[in-house]
This record gives sequence, C-alpha cells and structure tokens, in this order.
Amino acid sequence: MELLYLFNNSKQKIMNEIIKKNGVTYGAILGLISIASTTLIYVTDIKLFMSWWIGGISLILNIMIGIFLVSNTKKQLNNTISFKDAFSVYFIAGVLGSTVSALFNYFLFNFIDPQAKETLKEMTIKYTVEMMEKFGTPKEVLNQTITELQKADNYSLENIFMGLLFVYLIVAIFGLILAAIFKSKSPSSQGL
Repeated sequence: MELLYLFNNSKQKIMNEIIKKNGVTYGAILGLISIASTTLIYVTDIKLFMSWWIGGISLILNIMIGIFLVSNTKKQLNNTISFKDAFSVYFIAGVLGSTVSALFNYFLFNFIDPQAKETLKEMTIKYTVEMMEKFGTPKEVLNQTITELQKADNYSLENIFMGLLFVYLIVAIFGLILAAIFKSKSPSSQGL
C-alpha cells in the first residue's frame, strides 16, 4: 500500500512540474509575442493601436495558443488531464503573458516614449467625440467626457493594474471553458 502511495505521489509531482513548466513557457511566449506585436505596431504606425481588427487578431492568436497549450499538455500527461490541471496551465500562461505585456506597455508609454501616450490620448478623444456626435450626445455631456478623457492616464501604474485585473478575469473565464472542453472524461482522472 505504501508503495502505491509513493508511486501516485511521484506521478502527481511529475504532473505538477509539467503544468508549471508549460504554463511558464507558454506565458513567456505569449508575453514575447505581445511585446513583438506592440513594438511592430509602434514602429509601423501608432494609429494601428486604435484599430479594432488588431485586437481581433490578437484575441484569435491568444485563443489558438491557449488551445494548443492545453491540448499539448494533455498529450504530455498521457492524454489524461483534470479540470484543475487544464485550467491551471492556461491560467498560469495567461497571467504571465498578460503581466509581461502590461509591464512592457507601462515602460514604453511612460519612459521610452511618453509623447506616444499623449498622441494615443488625443486620438482616443477624437474618436470618442466622433462616435458621441454620431449618436447625438448633448454638448454638455460631450464636454464633460472630453474633460474626463483629458485628465485620464491610461498608462498610469494604477490603470495598468486595473486593466490587468480585468484581463485576469477574462483569462480565468476562458481557462474555465478550455478546462471543461479538454478535461478527461473518466471519473478517476478528474481533479474536481
């Protein structure tokens, strides 16, 4: 009986190491992809930061990497993965990748090129005003919105942190969906 306990405990340690290794590895990959794409957009045309399709491509890429990550991890675990392990590997990668990306944006727009932050703020105000005018927003509300947007610093440490909390929530939701899809079906392999 003791030998069986030691075998199961050793197997669990190996599984935990695979989860941690894959989560950190893919998190670093996600972070580096984000840094590379942000840098590419920055040097190409700063207006691209305002494009909805850039965000769409980024979302699709992250989803594809997440699916590959959980699928690959399941294969490494002999095609058996618990809900908890599937969620954990994706959540670790998502949190690490998002944090690396946010830190890069913080340094880029606060230390490397603060003027780019101001340019993006002006563009945001312009686009917001155009949209609000299309919807017939009253002048007082429009002026108040402009004033609030001018005061805002989207790349302050506080706003970066608040944005990260929201991203972590999205990562958790998507991680739960992936875990439900990829978890092993046999009762003996489920972690929940």
